[in-house]
Amino acid sequence: MERLMRSRSEDGMWRGHLSSSAISTSVSVFALQRINAEQYERQIKDGVRWLHETMRHDGSWGDSVESPSNMTATLLTYVSLYAVGQAPVQARAYLNEKFGGDSQEALIKGVLDYYGKDLTFSVPILMMCALAGVIDSWKKIPPFPFELATLPQSLFRYLNLPVVSYAIPALIAIGICQMKKKGGLLTPLRKAFIPKAMRVLVKMQPQDGGFLEAAPLTAFVSMCLAEADFREHEVTQKCAQFLVDTVREDGSWPIDTNLAGWVTSLTGKVLPADTYLADIIKHNATKEIHPFTAAAPGGWGWSDLSGSVPDGDDTSGALVALYHQTEGICCSEVENGLKWLMWLQNNDGGMPTFCKGWGKLPFDRSSPDITAHAILAMGLWLPKLQGKMHKGVRHSLQRMLRWMNQTVECTKQSESAGWVPLWFGDQDAPDEKAPVYGTATAIDYLMSTHLEEAMNVARQQVDFLIRTQNEDGGWGGNKGVRSKVTYTSRALGALAHFQGQYGEAKARGWAYLYQRFQNGTLYEREPIGLYFSRLWYSEELYNITFLLNAIKVEKGKES
Repeated sequence: MERLMRSRSEDGMWRGHLSSSAISTSVSVFALQRINAEQYERQIKDGVRWLHETMRHDGSWGDSVESPSNMTATLLTYVSLYAVGQAPVQARAYLNEKFGGDSQEALIKGVLDYYGKDLTFSVPILMMCALAGVIDSWKKIPPFPFELATLPQSLFRYLNLPVVSYAIPALIAIGICQMKKKGGLLTPLRKAFIPKAMRVLVKMQPQDGGFLEAAPLTAFVSMCLAEADFREHEVTQKCAQFLVDTVREDGSWPIDTNLAGWVTSLTGKVLPADTYLADIIKHNATKEIHPFTAAAPGGWGWSDLSGSVPDGDDTSGALVALYHQTEGICCSEVENGLKWLMWLQNNDGGMPTFCKGWGKLPFDRSSPDITAHAILAMGLWLPKLQGKMHKGVRHSLQRMLRWMNQTVECTKQSESAGWVPLWFGDQDAPDEKAPVYGTATAIDYLMSTHLEEAMNVARQQVDFLIRTQNEDGGWGGNKGVRSKVTYTSRALGALAHFQGQYGEAKARGWAYLYQRFQNGTLYEREPIGLYFSRLWYSEELYNITFLLNAIKVEKGKES
């Protein structure tokens, strides 16, 4: 607990520390070079040096320095270094092996096959390759119809867009750049849509310039705008300023500025009631319609910064933290947050991340862990509500519980079973999925509601955690995957709800964590976060907040 309190910022929040990212660094360096290489010479030089220093012996990079090597991080870094005339030959050899050849066709096919139908990240990667001259075939890059972004946001979910809901800025910037590079019979007509599309982009850009507070999206947007003759446009210049403001002293960039809202909520669940902390959380609720997703007021994002966007998981997390920090005293922020979740809820009954009804691509669909988190938030506050509010929340809960029951039936038909989370995975797993995390967190959420219907859903999945425990007593993302503090803490937090049961599994799990404490690796960074399209990160506060949550649940059941 002392370690956690020492991590608190002067403003009362926990801002944590996200791992530095080869992907963020490479695209940021490239974007600044395309915007103004002379003006940003120092940032480019420092970033290039960091990339060289973190290259593996085989010429590859992982998403973070703790991550295993992968194609995406290596390709983007290679392209960035190629653009400044410093591309390592080892990296080219690594990529040739990954793509099964050194042709442009092999590269394009490899990237598109890796990401599948979701073009959110594959097209920006290929665009950067084309801008750098690594590939010269613009016509083989799937087109982005930027004109669709000029339609009302309420229609986006019906348009079958090739990107997820939070990537509209990339759709606009890349689409305009593609049109100018490719040309075509409809170019004169399409040009007429550019001014309106750029106005949409201006409206979506947050005050500090960073789209989603994320270097990758911000960099992709700005590099394409610079290429499309919008180098001096306010959007491009604000993007550049954001990149300059968020670079670290060592020359690297994190995957996102911070997760201050999320980790503060995680902390709020394990600390005693504190009016000051409760007021901070209340203050961070959105006060107006959000320009990025047109989300109604009342939700919370992962950070208190302007580029953060309200979402289902962070809103539930804030509501749960407020319940503990206010000892269940309801307020307008709580009621607005509950209304926001009801507004977000999908027609299938489950809870998505950002936008209702965007179910065509994985990162927009209803998710078991996010839905279970909303069930906890609503379940805790339900007894404090009256009248229409009580009725509405109760109805929403029933719909979510029906959906969760359906997902249980689906998992029984699969070999792995368990609930697969949306924003967390395990890089050591062959499929990079982490059903241990999704199942454990969902069980913890559902059991914490003390609602019999929710607890009955949770009980059906406990056996999965027992089956996936490793021989060393810990848990990885799935059975047989290397044990980690984060997954083990999550699993123990779930099992702690079952007093008098699973004693052997719990004892072995706590013994594993104690061993990690003894050998000094309890707080070792573990990349489990999954951002955008399969981009990995670690967060220094995950280990300690997950562990303290498990301890709190265990102690609570014993008392």
